[in-house]
Amino acid sequence: MNSEAKIIALAGKGGVGKTSVSAAIVKLLSERYPDQRILAIDADPAIGLSTALGIDVKLTIDDIRKEIVETVEDGNTKAAIELLGDARYKLFDALVETDGFAFIAVGRPESAGCYCKINSYLKDVISLLSAEFDYVVIDGEAGIEQINRRVMEKVTHLILVTDASKKGTQVISTIKSVADELVMYEKLGAVVNRIPDESVIPYIDTGDIPVLAYIANDGNLAVYDIQGKSILELPDDSNVVKGAEEALKKLDIL
Repeated sequence: MNSEAKIIALAGKGGVGKTSVSAAIVKLLSERYPDQRILAIDADPAIGLSTALGIDVKLTIDDIRKEIVETVEDGNTKAAIELLGDARYKLFDALVETDGFAFIAVGRPESAGCYCKINSYLKDVISLLSAEFDYVVIDGEAGIEQINRRVMEKVTHLILVTDASKKGTQVISTIKSVADELVMYEKLGAVVNRIPDESVIPYIDTGDIPVLAYIANDGNLAVYDIQGKSILELPDDSNVVKGAEEALKKLDIL
């Protein structure tokens, strides 16, 4: 992996707005560093980041994996080995290039079963792909499962997203304890999203996780969503953009 690359992964429980914060981070990086190569990886099976960034996904990493698995199941081992050899090139087919950044979706994985070697290989291919970029933003799936598999092992910056709920803060505490064992991160912090008003802040307990930003509910998000607009079009004074900027500054990324 590119030793210079900053790899920023977002994790947390479902429904806390990880995808919106991820998209805001991509927006900020692409605007601030137009001469740098930026990759957005949608590692959530729901593939929400593509919508948030206005990307039309035609091919996912999992589509490539399935093609290899089906070839193995057909008994054609030689063809499967050739497909594995081609997987890196196929990944570039799955890569969507835009003006400011590139995008790829992991897709919807099934249980690894006896194909864990293939999944592991594709994880290595993602690492190879990441080496082509200066900044990589990973929108992770909900919960802790992904922290110790596929794309989450070698991140440099881990942003744990919660809302103003006890469950949300419990989940990020669990994720941190798992990440401390399994992820080679350099910096970590929490973003507390969707705060109804500032009066709840004293009651939010993130334990030993430093809070990078508190983000108030962003009415723009719902309006943009229903209008089919991407988060890239959000004004800079939107709560989620301001909060993402504050978090990136505290992590020394901006």
